[in-house]
Amino acid sequence: MTAREIEKSFQEKVNESIRMVSEGEERYRVLTPFIFEDGDHPVIVFKNEGGQWVLTDEGNTFMRLTYEIDEKDLLRGTRQKIISNTLSLYQADDRDGIITKPVVGGEYGNALYSFIQAIMKISDVHYLNREGVRSTFMEDFRSIIEETIPDERRRQFKWHDERLDPMGNYEVDCRINGTLKPNFVFALSSDDRTSIATITLLQYEKWRVSHHSLAVFEDQERIGRKVLARFSDVCEKQFSSLDANRDRIIRYIQEELIAS
Repeated sequence: MTAREIEKSFQEKVNESIRMVSEGEERYRVLTPFIFEDGDHPVIVFKNEGGQWVLTDEGNTFMRLTYEIDEKDLLRGTRQKIISNTLSLYQADDRDGIITKPVVGGEYGNALYSFIQAIMKISDVHYLNREGVRSTFMEDFRSIIEETIPDERRRQFKWHDERLDPMGNYEVDCRINGTLKPNFVFALSSDDRTSIATITLLQYEKWRVSHHSLAVFEDQERIGRKVLARFSDVCEKQFSSLDANRDRIIRYIQEELIAS
């Protein structure tokens, strides 16, 4: 494939604003609209290594983490487990602090999407000191869904379309069934999760999967302005926080169920 065809594959699978900038022979900088909480964009390089095309962050992800976390702490305990599990899930490698992912079978777009998810999830260990709060948020989110929809056949946590997305790259936190259109519900606690939810909704929109969309934020004020703006373009209904809107969330879901 030519560089332009590969760039088009990236745009079709991930985001239409993605660009590739040549930095030499068979080496390109991949520019994406996604940003971290501090406003920086992820470093992504696409290059040919001995006949194999790979994506790499050239060490940027771990370097950013070591600004505030001792490098030794990344190699042990919960942080190490999160990093190891993420690399395994998205079939990426850690080469002495450099995250890489080979492109297999010409699946350029899927490889880039998985690579972006991997580096964003690994970057999330920066917030591990808030993990207790985040865990409570996810537990409270699940509890509200379960209490409002006791029938397990009408709710599916961590859902993906097995036909269109057999690898589970575009996962929805909870799908509510039995309504006029299924409701795709997202529990969002960070810029990274909001960006990934944006990609997921755009992909289901591209696949023309009929649905309504709902987002429940842990604290919407913590989400970056640009990240939130992009997400708002594709999500129909949002609640700025779970705690302050518990009754409204329950009422909204109940009304959706009644309407069916």
